[in-house]
Amino acid sequence: MVHEINNPIINHKLALLRRKETLPKDFRALVEDIASLLTYEVGKNFETQTIEIETPLQSCRAEFLDEKNFVVVPILRAGLAMADGALKILPNASVGHIGLYRDEVTFAPVEYCFKMPPHFSEKILLVVDPMLATGGSASAAIQLLKNHGAKKIFFMCILSAPRGLEKISGDHPDVEIYTTAIDDGLNDSCHIVPGLGDAGDRIFDTL
Repeated sequence: MVHEINNPIINHKLALLRRKETLPKDFRALVEDIASLLTYEVGKNFETQTIEIETPLQSCRAEFLDEKNFVVVPILRAGLAMADGALKILPNASVGHIGLYRDEVTFAPVEYCFKMPPHFSEKILLVVDPMLATGGSASAAIQLLKNHGAKKIFFMCILSAPRGLEKISGDHPDVEIYTTAIDDGLNDSCHIVPGLGDAGDRIFDTL
């Protein structure tokens, strides 16, 4: 299931993010802000626990999230900027890391890092990566998590292309995808167009 979040605040921040004049400092802040807003949207799926609490006036029942039941999983390296945004909403969540890079000739994902917290497979995983282009890296990351027993996975990205959405939906129909925009497609280099350029390069100023 694909959720394209149409929100005036997100749309405004996305427009700033796309602009080529946006400096790395501002770019990072915008990615973080959008990730927080996307996490809020994903959070509508989360179950709460009802417990008794005391206000300054009387007791009442209130709903709480068990933040320890969540793991934010950035796909390195660009996903790191989104992880900070997700952690603003779920500050007590654990963090795992998956390192994948795209072979520039075959465009196939190559794994170089997989580091997860204990018992992560029993928790709710928020996999984050700013761009969903071909879907190869995201699908591979999700499959790695499933290979270790993970069952509840959400995928969050800022921009997506139809090809990437089809890849994830075909390989992992049980994974819900949250994106702020579905762009036209991919160019010959498999970059999203109109897109925003290479997210990792713009985040880390390695253009």
